[in-house]
Amino acid sequence: MSDQEDSGAAGGSSSVEIQRKDRLRVLCIHGYRQNEFSFRSKIGSFRKYVDKYAEFVFISAPHQAPPFPGEEDKGLNENQKSWWFNKPDGHFRGIYKGGPVVGFEESLRLVEETWEKQGPFQGLLGFSQGGCFVGLLSHLAERGMITRLKPEFVVIASGFRSLSLAHLNYYENTVKIPSLHIYGENDDIIPTEMSETLASGFENKAVVTHSGGHYFPATAAQKSAYVEFFRDRLQEHLEAAELQNN
Repeated sequence: MSDQEDSGAAGGSSSVEIQRKDRLRVLCIHGYRQNEFSFRSKIGSFRKYVDKYAEFVFISAPHQAPPFPGEEDKGLNENQKSWWFNKPDGHFRGIYKGGPVVGFEESLRLVEETWEKQGPFQGLLGFSQGGCFVGLLSHLAERGMITRLKPEFVVIASGFRSLSLAHLNYYENTVKIPSLHIYGENDDIIPTEMSETLASGFENKAVVTHSGGHYFPATAAQKSAYVEFFRDRLQEHLEAAELQNN
């Protein structure tokens, strides 16, 4: 699912004129127990803030998330998806250490195929488990371990490093592409230190913190940081495209 396109100009910049058709395209990766539709709704205010600069495309993870432990009698909620599972009981929890990465390869193939078939894309955006996934994709792309996916920038909200053994070596090098990291100082699901550790692996980063918990903030307090990040990324993209055409 992607944002609706509108016609007409969307303002300008100091050196390259920005038109609506020039907007960045960003592939969005939802959190655990979300899907493309629920995530799109949850970041509606954020999307409005940067609509001048970016179009967002959403996909759903390929795996069905099981009911919470103790709630099996309620049955499956088909709208709750997962990119992979890291616990022996078939669930996922960001703070769980040393677990497997069941289903990760299928999700990786889905994102690569979407990038190739629905692109071009310039950026990746992820929240929570999706933020962890975007972090992994960034490191894989930086090291040339995936060839079909080359983001120009990433946005990671409530993200964290995977603690699964199979993923530990992915973080050996730093990532040079521009990144925006967003996290709450009172997150009781993903501790702040985990988001800080993930951000520490990115060299060219901007960080937005908020006093809340595990959610993607989009109030007036964050608007200027979001707008500045996306404006700069679009400016860089258009200047690079202009150089290529000359």
